[in-house]
Amino acid sequence: MSMETALRMIFVVVFLGWLMVWVLLPTKTYKQAWTPKLKIKLNSTYFGEQGTNLLLFTFPMMFIAALSCVYLHIQKKPKNFNSKSVVKSNLLAFWRRPLLVMAPLGIVTAMELAFAAMFVALLIWSLSNYLYVSFGHLHMHKAGEKVWQAKFRSVSLRLGYVGNICWAFLFFPVSRGSSILPLIGLTSESSIKYHIWLGHLSMILFAAHAIGFIIYWAMTNQMAEMLQWRKNEVPNVAGEIAIVFAMAMWVTSFPRVRRKMFEVFFYTHHLYTLYIFFYVLHVGSAYFCMILPGIFLFLVDRFLRFLQSRQRARLVSARLLPSGIVELNFSKSQGLTYNPTSTLFINVPSISKLQWHPFTVTSNCNMEPDRLSIVIKREGRWSQKLYQELSSSVDHLNVSLEGPYGPTSSPFLRHESLVMVSGGSGISPFISIIREIIFRSQSANLHIPRVLLICAFKNSGDLTMLDLLLPISGTHTQISKMQFQIEAYVTRENEQTFTDSQKLLQTIWFKSDPSDSPVSATVGPNNWLWLGAIISSSFVMFLLFLGIVTRYYIFPIEHKTNETSHFTSRALWDMFLVCICIFIASSAIFLWCKKQNAMEVKSILNLEAKPILNLEAPTPTTSPGSHFHVADRELESLPHQSLVQATKVHFGSRPDLKKILSECKGSDIGVLVCGPRKMRHEVAKICSSGLADKLHLESISFNW
Repeated sequence: MSMETALRMIFVVVFLGWLMVWVLLPTKTYKQAWTPKLKIKLNSTYFGEQGTNLLLFTFPMMFIAALSCVYLHIQKKPKNFNSKSVVKSNLLAFWRRPLLVMAPLGIVTAMELAFAAMFVALLIWSLSNYLYVSFGHLHMHKAGEKVWQAKFRSVSLRLGYVGNICWAFLFFPVSRGSSILPLIGLTSESSIKYHIWLGHLSMILFAAHAIGFIIYWAMTNQMAEMLQWRKNEVPNVAGEIAIVFAMAMWVTSFPRVRRKMFEVFFYTHHLYTLYIFFYVLHVGSAYFCMILPGIFLFLVDRFLRFLQSRQRARLVSARLLPSGIVELNFSKSQGLTYNPTSTLFINVPSISKLQWHPFTVTSNCNMEPDRLSIVIKREGRWSQKLYQELSSSVDHLNVSLEGPYGPTSSPFLRHESLVMVSGGSGISPFISIIREIIFRSQSANLHIPRVLLICAFKNSGDLTMLDLLLPISGTHTQISKMQFQIEAYVTRENEQTFTDSQKLLQTIWFKSDPSDSPVSATVGPNNWLWLGAIISSSFVMFLLFLGIVTRYYIFPIEHKTNETSHFTSRALWDMFLVCICIFIASSAIFLWCKKQNAMEVKSILNLEAKPILNLEAPTPTTSPGSHFHVADRELESLPHQSLVQATKVHFGSRPDLKKILSECKGSDIGVLVCGPRKMRHEVAKICSSGLADKLHLESISFNW
């Protein structure tokens, strides 16, 4: 048995054990049989009542997070997808097939639907057991209180307990450099929808919890309880403040608000820090330990991203294409590696000091070891301002980056054929995939799928995005060893126009600045072992400090006064220790890694700086974007065709996706789609139909 197999078995056993604790938590067995025994053995003077929850709820997931870094480090090697791996993957084809395609859920696979059903079953099971146990031992909180009123209060309280289960999972999907998501083949981009689902579900439960208590207090003439913040009881005021912040975040996160007023959504969502703070004050330290793993790992990830974003990235050049398309090229260290479809977050302080926008990395770290590129289309206000600033003959631009973040492998390469469907700027993620296939085609022993790119554009000027399929240093002979075909559709023009194709392509070279540095490998996907060291050391440090504070500060006070310590102060101590331990461990290891990269960075910065140069030249004569006459040419997928010869342009029509996909030859066809929601849903429905068993929609998300 290999090391990887052994680690996978450990992960499964520990995770199932952790889930089993959640299943047993609301039962009478756990409350009456387990809890007394656990308290006797685990409630020490070092951890108090938190000892049980630290062992059962916090430790398992922290153990998985730390050990998974070792697993990912071992697994981090190039993969060649042979026939055996293809057959093995296709055994799970049914579970990857889209089963539900509808708004607002989007594209939901059979596997996602099955896990969602099991999670909802867990919530129903928990609520029913909580109510069964509580109804059997109703506690009257006020003289003269009626039984039905006590039951109403119990239901409201237990809805909050069930919402706490959602919080236990809520923060895992939004940890961009997570070591847990790659274990199950996920990235933060593809799992962001789980965060949305959990967020909506938790808000429904917490809103019902809060409204239920307000109604209960009104019925029993206890409205003064809304202002209660007693020493040794749950502070109601903290919960009310938390729900106010939560409601503000929830209302602005709905799709209509988020799309029309993104900045409102963006800034309001940063209230999560205050939401977490008052939520923890409300539930207390014991319940905080139950949801701690997700929050702990999110804070580690967030602080590491903060440290990386403090560095200014060296922007080498920018290419301004017709129709408002911009390609930014950054200098990077050769030690930084990433896979196709990775995402980079960019901040331009001169436009907005707070806004960070995600863009897909279009460069390939194998073909371009010292360059990292992204493509931005001028659409929103932020991108409009960026385009205007680049067009104003600027010789230097301050830019900060986070990432890149992406998958740990390239599973789409296992297919016999690959069909990529894009709409507008949705072609950006496919540029990195095509460049990876071009690179792999240079090796005779690697599996290379046939490629069909179907791209739809509104105007003919957008066809110049096809120029980006090859890197700046690329030549047309690079695609001679692969079977490559492009079907481009211009939907709003019925005939060839030369206006956009005759526009000048402007390339701007920027001056280097001493404060700028190449994008380098930070802690995370490029240094899994260092990330594991941060997770394990910060958690051990937290346990150590928590034990010292409890034993030598909190316990003496309780022993002297013969009272339990202040409910709020315990929660404050827990949050403070979590933050300070993450700060110490992350800062120390990040600075060490930064020092290790200093020599490589220094060698890159010592290279001769390129002068500022504004090149204005017509769009290359061999560009697919300028050769519209190929629309009348019969296309053949022959290995020795150039990029221009492989392109066929259709004017005044939209692609008939059902016909194109059904006519694709081969028994194993991977389908990737990126574009408007209508296009994505159409492709998903085709792949889920019984008419297309050979089509396999890859579960990769390019949309935030």
